[in-house]
Amino acid sequence: MFTPFRNRVLDTLRYQDMLPLSKPKALAPKTFSAEIEQVISQNGLELFQVTPVDISSWASDESTALSSLSDFVSERVDDYRDTRDFPSIEGTSKLSAAMNVGLLSPRQCLQAATQGMPPPFDGISDGVRTWIGELIWREFYLHVMWGFPKICKGLAFKADTENVPWRHDVEEFERWKSGTTGFPMVDAAMHQLNSTGWMHNRLRMLTATFLSKHLLIDWRWGERYFMSQLIDGHFASNNGGWQWAASTGTDAAPYFRFLSPTRQSQRFDVQGVYIKHWIPALADVPSKVLHKPGHQQLLDAGYPEPMVDLAEARERCLAAFRG
Repeated sequence: MFTPFRNRVLDTLRYQDMLPLSKPKALAPKTFSAEIEQVISQNGLELFQVTPVDISSWASDESTALSSLSDFVSERVDDYRDTRDFPSIEGTSKLSAAMNVGLLSPRQCLQAATQGMPPPFDGISDGVRTWIGELIWREFYLHVMWGFPKICKGLAFKADTENVPWRHDVEEFERWKSGTTGFPMVDAAMHQLNSTGWMHNRLRMLTATFLSKHLLIDWRWGERYFMSQLIDGHFASNNGGWQWAASTGTDAAPYFRFLSPTRQSQRFDVQGVYIKHWIPALADVPSKVLHKPGHQQLLDAGYPEPMVDLAEARERCLAAFRG
């Protein structure tokens, strides 16, 4: 469970030096046998079908990554708790890609956020404290992967959820992938992912919940698709997030937790700024209409009807989990 893990991490930090480790020594280039090289050349590029995206806005060297970390800590981290859930606001750090390829380490992020302050970090802001929690979530999922390697084999953390009769509807899955579900917040998020290789975390939870709960499509399909698209694709975090959304993972919340696409857009994109940016066809539709899937003004703009009734989908999912 995350909360005891987080508390243990924070307690452990009281007795450890938080300074980043020294730069590792360069190793000799790795060589593979001719047989392994043949396997890689034949299969390596067939594991995922990756859509090319513009990567110019992402750090590609250590100095740029460190500069991005410095900018976030000095300009936005104190407001992180209040802004992180609104996708139209630059409220998150966007440092996950740099961390994923090793340009930044969690220790560097922790030290920068706390300005070298020793634990228990009594003087930090609520924003910094919340962001530290997100760093610990990353560590948590890595520890889950280490302790329960079965999740690396396409298996659910909660074994009993393997009995859920997941659907494998290719047509519905393609609509989810292409952002044509008829639910503006879900579709906007998928357009962002497909166009940029990145998606706001609040919307990762929403789109994953929509696929695994409202469509009852096997969460492993979504997990693989995200890994094929995300520029910050991190197996442990991605797997943990998908299993959280599908109620198959470590989270203590029961299977009847849902994220409503309409309530999420009403709460976190009231004026429809995010939706209109990623779905230009809806630019002239009144903001309040954007939170009403199936509304005639959405249909008149050429936007598709909702592919599922949320209430009926919820009941279908609950019945599937109850067995």
